[in-house]
Amino acid sequence: MSLTYYVLAAGIAALITFTLSIVILKLSQRYRLYSSSIRDRDVHTQPTPRLGGVAMFIGILTAFWVSSQVTQFSLIFADPSRIIAILAAALIIVLIGVADDIWDLDWMTKLAGQLIAAGILVWQGVQLLTIPIGGVTVVPPVLGLVLTVVAVVLVMNAVNFIDGLDGLVAGVVLIANVVFFIYSFIITDRTYQSEFFNLASLISAILIGACIGFLPVNWHPAKMFMGDAGALLVGLLMAASAVAVTGQVSTGSGISGRQLLPAFIPILLPLAVLVVPLLDFGLAVFRRLRAGKSPFSADRKHLHHRLLDMGHSHFHAVLIFYAWTAVVAVGFLMFLFVPPWWAVLLIVVGLAICSVFTLAPLSRRKALEVAAQRVGAAEAIQSRAERYDPLDAGALDDLDDDYSSQRVAAEAAVLRALDLQRRAPRPETKESQ
Repeated sequence: MSLTYYVLAAGIAALITFTLSIVILKLSQRYRLYSSSIRDRDVHTQPTPRLGGVAMFIGILTAFWVSSQVTQFSLIFADPSRIIAILAAALIIVLIGVADDIWDLDWMTKLAGQLIAAGILVWQGVQLLTIPIGGVTVVPPVLGLVLTVVAVVLVMNAVNFIDGLDGLVAGVVLIANVVFFIYSFIITDRTYQSEFFNLASLISAILIGACIGFLPVNWHPAKMFMGDAGALLVGLLMAASAVAVTGQVSTGSGISGRQLLPAFIPILLPLAVLVVPLLDFGLAVFRRLRAGKSPFSADRKHLHHRLLDMGHSHFHAVLIFYAWTAVVAVGFLMFLFVPPWWAVLLIVVGLAICSVFTLAPLSRRKALEVAAQRVGAAEAIQSRAERYDPLDAGALDDLDDDYSSQRVAAEAAVLRALDLQRRAPRPETKESQ
């Protein structure tokens, strides 16, 4: 029965987000509330509104307000300071994100806004309280403050870094929060058998609704993007829910030894569900620092760009991100239900299958490269097979924003040329004479 109220909160967030997304989309198209320029790192080829984060924020805000009027959520709102802090931090992040989407702020300004938002959370008690060392260990306040600020800023930027394909962030966050909601709901039941309503579960439910409401306008080909405002917003709320759930494990709860392992999945689960964004973030920072650039400078070498360059279509690249997220997140969740070795086996098998699908285009690409090198010069020029020959400098000249469509056309051209070559009459040899 308690799930009904979480579904209600998610439904309100979804309905408001979807309705406002349509309204903002119409206004953006009518008054041209978007940049007409296409950046080199962008995958899309048409100017697209980037104010979806505003619709998501209002949907989330409305869902919180309605939830505050529901008796079953009264314990969550009994001390409103944490809710106010979360929403105030979210407002700051949305304002910073919208300003960046419009005026392209420098990285120091964006980082300052993120630090202020994280500081507001900590100031009102949304911070890391316990860690799984020697049972349930209370974190010293100063250390908890630093760890919380670092975690919030890290998660926000990790989510923002993968916001490069239609439906990618909304789908990944949706999958991650479904898993995290299940975890927070179950662990609350096991820790406090009579208390099903908690802040972490409510945040996750509302985020699920906001992502569901936004996906219809963000699915490929996207009519609107969530922009930095939306990506940073969902990252902030995911970090806040993960930090908030640590307060559900009491040092006097009587849970001991082996039973404590599942209780500290909130430390591991956010890392698990964000393993791909965090990996992309870490590689980007390393890559840019090594090149002597700012870690927040933009480029076209993110994981989603690499998937496209490998030969995946837009749709397949997004599904691969979904699959990696689901395998790791669900695998970690399984530690609550099955013996550890079964959970590990599930993760290993799932990751192996994901790896096969991720690397599959490389074998096809290699075959086309070999085929291109065997095509005659005249046929190569006619079929544009040079783009598949890694030894041909001209192969790089054809790459542009519309990579996927050109790739398909070139593949077909190479295969047609090879077919013509096989059908061509062979010169008679002495043996045949």
